[in-house]
Amino acid sequence: MKFDFTSILERKGQDAIAVDLPANYAGSYAEPKRREGFDIIPMWVADMNFPVVPSIQKAVTERVEKPHFGYFSPRPEYFGKIIEWHKKHNDVKDLTEECIGYENGVLGGVISAMNVIASKGDNVLVHSPVYIGFSMVLENNGYNIVETPLKRDENGIWRMDYEDMEKKIVEKNIHAAIFCSPHNPCGRVWEREEIEKAMAIYEKHGVYVISDEIWSDLILEGHKHIPTQSVSEYARTHTAAFYAPSKTFNLAGLIGSYHIIYDKWLRDRILKESSLSHYNSMNVLSMYALIGAYEPEGYEWLEELKTVLNENVNYAYDFITENFKGFSLAKPEGTYMLYINCEEYCKANNITLDELIKKGWEYGVYWQDGRPFRMDYTIRMNLALPKSRVEEAFRRLKEYVVR
Repeated sequence: MKFDFTSILERKGQDAIAVDLPANYAGSYAEPKRREGFDIIPMWVADMNFPVVPSIQKAVTERVEKPHFGYFSPRPEYFGKIIEWHKKHNDVKDLTEECIGYENGVLGGVISAMNVIASKGDNVLVHSPVYIGFSMVLENNGYNIVETPLKRDENGIWRMDYEDMEKKIVEKNIHAAIFCSPHNPCGRVWEREEIEKAMAIYEKHGVYVISDEIWSDLILEGHKHIPTQSVSEYARTHTAAFYAPSKTFNLAGLIGSYHIIYDKWLRDRILKESSLSHYNSMNVLSMYALIGAYEPEGYEWLEELKTVLNENVNYAYDFITENFKGFSLAKPEGTYMLYINCEEYCKANNITLDELIKKGWEYGVYWQDGRPFRMDYTIRMNLALPKSRVEEAFRRLKEYVVR
């Protein structure tokens, strides 16, 4: 490979919550003392443990060398890079600069959109398991979450329950929905027909859609991302979609996302809403980070990354299904996260989920409590590490934890 996906990064003491946990980390899983001889394998928070693509560092470094950081406007190159990225990756041929808007973060954009299409106290439809960021921002801003559960079919694939979706929309008088594509934490990459069917229900009942597509670059072998706005004219004019290079290139610490909104009425009002705090403004270095990410080298790096993630996902899925009786999971089609159900294992071994998770942490496997995603007995695991680290994590789990 041209790029480095095998070196083990030393992140401790380098501003990474993956290994230096915040004092108030939910669940207090940092409390158990790590056993001697076991280093940290960070598999909880959704960031990657690979060196960033060099073109990002080059773009940012060259800008830092210019000794001025005053007020600025986004460069035309910023918009051009986004347009070209979506054309090449998602077959989007009609995206224009006016449809693209900067967002400090996807979750802030979600709330700006919600404040336009709904009123405080309104119900909003969200598929469960629910990304914890959605839960936090919706509840913090006075919206009521109505869950429509995803269900695994006879082949173990996560599916939308369209009958339940429509029933909840009608009964709860819902006019706003959050759509996560690919889905976090399940890793499902929705097929065109599935999105079309969902959007037909939303159209029938006049539901606006907020589509979080931040994972859309990290699609695994045999699957393809379909932009929500591409499936129908209603989807195009009634959807606010949110993207970022942050998951693709591990840039969360630099801040910087963007929306794509085609309809002028919707776009103008969301831009107005996001301007009210006077706080949703671009950082010049995050602009250059995106420009550097969307360079040809970034395209190459992403293809190699997806090869690595495919290998890690296949290894982890096979290892769990072959060795961990009582664990259940669907193989992710996108993202680099596993979402594992441990109910059968916990009950068969008379162990609580907290005890299981803490035991992993004792041996340096920092996996994540999956219950905040609103499903009991679950664990979420990040596989964006060198394969040697993934293999070591599962060796420890088999030898010391899941016995």
